[in-house]
Amino acid sequence: MSSAFCSGWWHHGHLQKGETNIISGMSAFTVFHVLLSLVGIAAGFVVIFGLLLVKRLPGWTATFLATTVLTSVTGFLFPVHHFMPSHGFGIVSIIALALAIYALYLRRLAGGWRRAYVINAVLAQYLNFFVLIVQLFQKVPALKSLAPTQSEGPFKVAQLGALVLFVVLGVLAAKRFRMEQLQPA
Repeated sequence: MSSAFCSGWWHHGHLQKGETNIISGMSAFTVFHVLLSLVGIAAGFVVIFGLLLVKRLPGWTATFLATTVLTSVTGFLFPVHHFMPSHGFGIVSIIALALAIYALYLRRLAGGWRRAYVINAVLAQYLNFFVLIVQLFQKVPALKSLAPTQSEGPFKVAQLGALVLFVVLGVLAAKRFRMEQLQPA
């Protein structure tokens, strides 16, 4: 994977005319986008652990869904001139989030929509976390030195570890999160 994987997603270091240098070359828009992403990732982990504990956490869930949708949408607003892998991730994330939101708020987790919600919420969280790993290997000097092109072992191990973690969390959450057993938050 090239180090340009997400340069359009968290596009910092290249300020456009009129943008301000907020944090080491990051524009205010980039800072906003990154903060949305980090809040979404944190809230997403709380939501997944709620699913594992068979607890609905409406506030955390709304925060996770809203910030993750906004992260995906704002990712398309960076000035790039060609389709990038980050755009593909954004499209898949928006589809997963739309299905999760539909299953949760419109179908009220009835029948198979419960499992559809869990799978799509975990998928959206995984995609956000995948991009976080990419960004960490691009921006943190110690990690970048371990995998400068993101095709080296440390990067692959980190991404494989994340994939295994999310598959396990998704399978457990899909099995455990049952409507009849839901506990209050």
